[in-house]
Amino acid sequence: MSSTPLPPGVPRPPQNVVFFGPKANCTLDICPVQYSVYGYRPSLAANVAFIALNAVAALVHTYLGFRWKQWWFMGCMIVGAVNSIIGYVGRVMMYYNPFNFSAFMLQIICITTGPVYYCAAIYITLALSIKYLSPELSRFRPQLFYYIFIPCDIVSLVLQAAGGGLSTSSSGQSQIGVSLALAGMSFQVFTIVLFCAFFADYLIRYFRSGPNEATRWKLFFGFMALAVLLTLVRCSYRLAELHEGYSGGLVREEGLFIALEGGMVLAAAYCLMIGHPGLVFKPQPKDRASGESESPMQELQDYPH
Repeated sequence: MSSTPLPPGVPRPPQNVVFFGPKANCTLDICPVQYSVYGYRPSLAANVAFIALNAVAALVHTYLGFRWKQWWFMGCMIVGAVNSIIGYVGRVMMYYNPFNFSAFMLQIICITTGPVYYCAAIYITLALSIKYLSPELSRFRPQLFYYIFIPCDIVSLVLQAAGGGLSTSSSGQSQIGVSLALAGMSFQVFTIVLFCAFFADYLIRYFRSGPNEATRWKLFFGFMALAVLLTLVRCSYRLAELHEGYSGGLVREEGLFIALEGGMVLAAAYCLMIGHPGLVFKPQPKDRASGESESPMQELQDYPH
């Protein structure tokens, strides 16, 4: 990180210090913050706010999940929100020591992976919606929405994790690590764009077929679509940031991170409180009596192959 250009007047750190990586030994007492990986102290107020707002999202989705017995959707949303909370705890730790490598790894892994769980919830929900409404209008079986897209998300997640591990363990010097992480994020953006195309195609075909759906269905689809678009904006930003690398300009712009990472993902989680399957799906009578609902796989098994 020492090759990053510094503003005039920034003092030189002591000799034999390590700025970034598992052996980092800098602290704010001996090293200027400009030498840290981000070049700034993460905002304490913003990160505490993200922790609180993600905790609220987790609690609301827990309530909605139990109210509507949507266990899969609830589980995905809670795991995503908890991931974000842990990630922002890491950024709070970096406020006190921007050179804390463990905190850096905590936040980079948890904040990066959070949206994957939200996407999984959306993929399953759209498949159930197609089956419930007009499966004959879909260009392929509803099951394929998660048989294809969830494995794609897993592949992108593995690539990003492997690339991040190689890059950070080598203090950002591993070109293979950067290339792997970039490939993973690129594949994630491609997957979401492809999903958006199929999602839009089905909605256009469905509403052109002349249904007179209640307002709740329009709200459901509208806010789910908005959540997908917000996630796409976030992933596009992270792709551009990763393309520049840790020595680029985007990684040092905290305002962009707050707006396009934290803000987009949090807004998507809140949109999915309205774009929630419980708004439009009702538990079957047997489910009300037993307090249980079928898993997404079981719900779709009676769809014709």
